[in-house]
Amino acid sequence: MNKYKITGMSCAACSARVEKAVSKIEGVTQCNVNLLTESMIVDGTANESDIINAVVNAGYGASAINSSNKKSEKDDNSKNSSKAVLNRFIVSVVFLLMLMYISMGHTMWGWSVPSYIDMHINPLGTGLVQLVLTTIIVVINQKFFISGFRGLIHKSPNMDTLVALGSSASFIYSLVILFIMSIKSSEGLNDNAMHYVHELYFESAGTILTLITLGKFLESYSKGKTTNALKQLASLAPKTAVILRDGRELTVSVEEVNLGDIFVVKPGESIPVDGVIIDGCSAVDESSLTGESIPVDKSIDDKVSSATINKSGYIKCRATAVGQDTTISKIIQMVTDASATKAPIAKIADRVSGVFVPFVIVVSIITFIVWMLVQDSFGYTLSRAISVLVISCPCALGLATPVAIMVGNGVGAKNN
Repeated sequence: MNKYKITGMSCAACSARVEKAVSKIEGVTQCNVNLLTESMIVDGTANESDIINAVVNAGYGASAINSSNKKSEKDDNSKNSSKAVLNRFIVSVVFLLMLMYISMGHTMWGWSVPSYIDMHINPLGTGLVQLVLTTIIVVINQKFFISGFRGLIHKSPNMDTLVALGSSASFIYSLVILFIMSIKSSEGLNDNAMHYVHELYFESAGTILTLITLGKFLESYSKGKTTNALKQLASLAPKTAVILRDGRELTVSVEEVNLGDIFVVKPGESIPVDGVIIDGCSAVDESSLTGESIPVDKSIDDKVSSATINKSGYIKCRATAVGQDTTISKIIQMVTDASATKAPIAKIADRVSGVFVPFVIVVSIITFIVWMLVQDSFGYTLSRAISVLVISCPCALGLATPVAIMVGNGVGAKNN
C-alpha cells in the first residue's frame, strides 16, 4: 500500500477524476482518493513514477508520502491553506462591500457618491469603478479560474469550473455593456448610457467569488477540526526512552530502541515501546489505550504497552515491539487508513459527483436557450443560467459524506 499527496483538487469530481486516471494504470489493483485529507492510497505493483505521471496528466499534482515527512508537511499545509483562504475572503469582502455600495446602494436606493461616479452625472464613471473593484476581486480569487478552466481543458470539469464559468459570464457581459455605454456617452447620449448602468452585473461576479471563498474557508476549517483528534492520538506516542547499555542509563530517541533492548521506566513516565517486565512492579495507567481509568497492577512477566503511564514503581522491561509494530502505532495507522479509505456510500457519492458537473453545465445551457425563447432581456436570461451554474455545485453531495465519516473517525480516535 503506497500513499500519495494530491494537490489541486477542489471537489468530489476532482477526486473521481484522479481515481479514474490512476485505476487505468496496469498493475493498480485498487485506488482510493480522499478529498478531505488530499491523499491517495494505491494497491498494486505499478511504478511510483507512472502513478504520479497519471495524476499530473489528469491536471493535478502528486507526490509520494513517507513516514518522515507525513505529519509535519500535512500540519503545515493545513494551517497555511486555512490562513490563505481566510485572508482572501477578508480582502474580497472589503472590496465587495465597496462594489455593492455603488452597484446596489447608489443605483437602486440613491445612496450618495462623489459626483465623478454619480450615475446621473457620469454613468460611465459608475461602470468603470465597478469594473476596477470587480477586477481586484477576480485577481484575488484567480485560483478558481485557474483550476476551473484547467479542468475544462483536461475534460474533467469540477466545482471551480462552475464558479469560473458563472462569474466569467457576468464579468464579460458587463464588460460588453460598459463598451456600449462608452459609445453612447461619446455620442452625447448620456441618458441612454445611464439606462445601461442597470444592465451591469459586475456585483454578481464579485459576490459569487466571495461567497464561494467563504465556503472554501469553512470547508478548510472543518477539515482541520476533524483531523485534530488524530493528531492528539499521535501525540500520545513517547519521543524518548531510557535504555540500559553497559550498566548505564542512556536517554535515546524512541526510534533507536531495538527488539530485546532493556529499558527502564520511572514513576510518572510514559512507557516508550511495547515490552515485558523483567524487574520491579508498578501500577500502569492504560486509559490512553483501553479507556480504563483505574491503573492496572503490573509485575514480572506482565506485558506493558507504549503510550501508557507508569504511576508508581520503578520497572525494567525488555522491548518486544518497536517502531511501527507497537500497539499505539498500529492504532494510529488503523485510524489513518480509515480516514484515507472510503466507505461504500462515499464511493457512490463520488460516482454521482463525477458526472454531476457536466450535467449542470448542460442544464445551464438549456436554461439559457429556453429563457431566450420566452424572454426578451438577455441580462435576465443570463442571470438565470448563471444561477444554475453556481447554486448547483456538487460540494454538498461530494463533501457531506466523507466529512461525516471523518468526523466519526475523529470522535473514535478522541475517545481512544
